[in-house]
Parts: sequence; C-alpha cells; structure tokens
Amino acid sequence: MSDSRSPDPAEESQQETFISHLVELRERIVKALAGVLLVFMSLVYWAPDIFNLFSRPLLDALPAGGKMIVTDVTGSFFVPMKVTLLVAFLVALPWVLYQIWQFVAPGLYQHEKRLILPLVSSSYVLFLCGVAFAYFLVFPTVFHFMAHYNAPLGAEMSTDIDKYLGFAMTTFLAFGITFEVPVVVIVLVRFGVVELQKLKEIRPYVIVGAFIIAAIVTPPDVLSQLLLAIPLIALYELGLIMARIIGRPVGDAANEPQG
Repeated sequence: MSDSRSPDPAEESQQETFISHLVELRERIVKALAGVLLVFMSLVYWAPDIFNLFSRPLLDALPAGGKMIVTDVTGSFFVPMKVTLLVAFLVALPWVLYQIWQFVAPGLYQHEKRLILPLVSSSYVLFLCGVAFAYFLVFPTVFHFMAHYNAPLGAEMSTDIDKYLGFAMTTFLAFGITFEVPVVVIVLVRFGVVELQKLKEIRPYVIVGAFIIAAIVTPPDVLSQLLLAIPLIALYELGLIMARIIGRPVGDAANEPQG
C-alpha cells in the first residue's frame, strides 16, 4: 500500500501566500517600469536638448573653439538616449518608490510606517540635492580647473561624449549617495543599530574615511576631493544633530502604552 498523506493546510496556505506575493511583486515592477517608460517616451523628442543641458558645464569650461567629440559610430545617438533615460528615471522615481512602498507597507507596523515615509521622501530630495550640487558647483569648478591646467601643456581638451557620460554618472552617484548620510545616521540611531554617543566618538575616523572615499571616487585632484569630503563631513554632523532631535530608537517608542 502506498503511504499517502493529505496535504498540510498550513503548508498550502504558506505556498499560496508566497505565490500571491510574487504575483504582486511582478505587478509592482511592471507598473514601475511602465512609469519610467512613459516619462522617457514623453522626453525622447527633446533628447538632444537634454544632452546639451547635461553637457553645458563642460562646454562652458572649454577654451574658445573647444568642443566635444564622438569616437563611436552610434555614440551621437545612444548617449543622448541614455541621458534621457536617466533623467526619466529620476523624474519617475517617486512613482517607483510608491510601488515599492505599496508592496512592503502591509508588512510594517504603524510606527514603522510613520518613520519610513519621511525617510524615503527626504532620501529622494537629498539625492536630487547631491546631483544638483555636483552639476552646479562641482562640475564648473573642476572643469575650469582642468581646462586652465591643460593650457600651459599645450594640450587641447576635447572629451568624448561617452566618456563624459561615464564621468558625470559616477560623480552624480557619488554626490547623490553622499547627501544620503544624514538619513543613514538617523536610521542607525532610530533603529538602535548604533548609539548616538558611539557615532560621536568615531568622528575622527569618519573624517579620515571621508577623504579616503573622496580620493577613490573623484578625479585625481585635490579640489575635487575637497568638494566631496567637506560636504560628507558636514552632512555627517547634520545627521548627528537630526538624530539627537528625533530622539529614542523606534523600538522604545513602539513599546510605549497607547493613550
């Protein structure tokens, strides 16, 4: 006789729940990608103008007669498309974050929801501030410095648009993440991962680490490194101030009696 057992209702329920989560995750991903694609299609007509705006800091720093070059046959088409797609992603990022929120919110406690919503919103704003800081301050400063540095050498500064895209994206990402430091500090303190006093004690190591990070992710000149390291240190201090204002870890607040 074959040993047949009836399926366990608890296991069946877990499998159904897992499958339903996968289906919902797929729907959220599709909606997020559809939002990015919709914004991209709305902007694609202006892709050359978007790239011109994107490359303006470098073009303004080039000497008279200087220009950007294309070393790839398809570069003049695909590079503006890439820039437009990245802009579309930034514009649609609130919609993408909303889809992520809709997926994870049912599994969060009420006090966690109250904390995460402001953190996500501030993270988006701070990332845009980091990108703007790089575009309006770092790029003009660095490019003017490099253009004047090349002049005595008799070297003509003509940058390939694809290489400029890679440099700009790396810089944008570095400064965007740098501006997230206050949020990281607040999260570490509020969730009880690290005590605020401990973060104050490691301040000298943070300062050294800021200059090491700046030396790794920025061009090999002192000016670029200072433009990243100094804001990183200042934002760390801002995070300490905000963490002290916000107060106790979230677990302590959650254990407070209602009413």
